[in-house]
Amino acid sequence: MDPVPQTRPPTAPALRRAPVQQRSAERLARILDACAALLDETGYERLSTRAVAVRAGVPIGSVYRFFGNKRAMVAALALRNLDRYAERVSERLAVTPPLDAYGAIDGVLDEFIAMKRTVPGFALVDFGVPAAAPGEVSGGTAGGDGGPGDDAGARGDGRSGDDAGPDGGTGSGDDAGSGDGTDPRDEVEDPNRLVAERICGLLAAHLGRPADEELHRKVLVGVETADALVRLAFRADPAGDPALVDETRLLLHAYLGPSLS
Repeated sequence: MDPVPQTRPPTAPALRRAPVQQRSAERLARILDACAALLDETGYERLSTRAVAVRAGVPIGSVYRFFGNKRAMVAALALRNLDRYAERVSERLAVTPPLDAYGAIDGVLDEFIAMKRTVPGFALVDFGVPAAAPGEVSGGTAGGDGGPGDDAGARGDGRSGDDAGPDGGTGSGDDAGSGDGTDPRDEVEDPNRLVAERICGLLAAHLGRPADEELHRKVLVGVETADALVRLAFRADPAGDPALVDETRLLLHAYLGPSLS
């Protein structure tokens, strides 16, 4: 399945309500895991909040407690992917002895390739939200991803009857006082700029050099270029065409290596 063109995530906060209790955090993780698995099976256009709820084994109200629609849900998945990618790169850079500039570049690229190959949903949604289908609501309004009557009664703020059923509780008082759950990371720019900012900070800290404006610019160019070439590699081969991956590595070495050394 070819990757879907990515756009910037919606400007509305992805999470309506941030989980406070561990039970809610685990439920949110199940919802995002189910969303990722269904993206691989059905693609983005056929994804629905109801199908995610069924796969996750939670009431539909649990999904709407966190997300207004499927775009917000996928935006949260993209942000989780970015966090996990940064964690993987950070662990890669923490090896002993320390990696030089070229080894660090390899780590950044290799972890991205590895996630493309192994992480559910990542081939379609890495760090950004797929382009909206014609007529699709791109904001945060509830019920915008289904057909007539889809998830009826589960709309609004998602709290009415939330979590009723076998996964425990009626939702009354669950995560009470958590506010509207807004996360400043949900108000994001284009995905590649976010990736570049995270990677720039990690590389600068690892190599002991300032994360100045010039380095930010070069890393952004590297991220944009690598993103395009890796997409080409995975269009040519579902596992990533090795020759195109090698070309990407050579290009990043030649462009970023001197600036990082």
